[in-house]
Order: sequence, then C-alpha cells, then structure tokens
Amino acid sequence: MAGGWTRDGAVQDQIDDTILDAVISARARIPAGESAQYCDECGDDIPQGRRVALPGVRTCVKCQSQRDSKTVFSAINRRGSKDSQLR
Repeated sequence: MAGGWTRDGAVQDQIDDTILDAVISARARIPAGESAQYCDECGDDIPQGRRVALPGVRTCVKCQSQRDSKTVFSAINRRGSKDSQLR
C-alpha cells in the first residue's frame, strides 16, 4: 500500500530500479577483451591463471584489491519518489 502521492507498488518499483542500477554498474566494471600481461598500475606480471579466469583483466591482484576497496556508492536514491523524499 502506498501513501501520499504515490500509487500502489511504487515502493517495489523503487527497490527494483535500485537493484537494476547496481546490476548495470557491476556489469560495466567486468573486464572484457584481451588480458594484459603486465599490470597497468604497477607493471608486475599478471599470472596466467588470472588472465585465463578473467578475460580482459588489466591489473594484478594487489592493485585490483586496492581499486575495489576505493569503490564508493552514493547513499542517495536518485530514483526515489517525491513522497519518499519528503519523509
């Protein structure tokens, strides 16, 4: 049940859109193409097993771990309805 200016099911639509945005963002970060033999960041060799497991990989495990730890997501739901933003 929705309240205010929203229709029934609006909250679920908002949840679905947030999940869809996260999936699209994750898919955009998946490497593709030919893997690099040397890390783009530090120049170390990228192990053959990593290159086979992740086609298109451009960084070594250490550099990728550092990049992943810096990933920040916004806490603002930009698709929120006017009603949910007023609460």
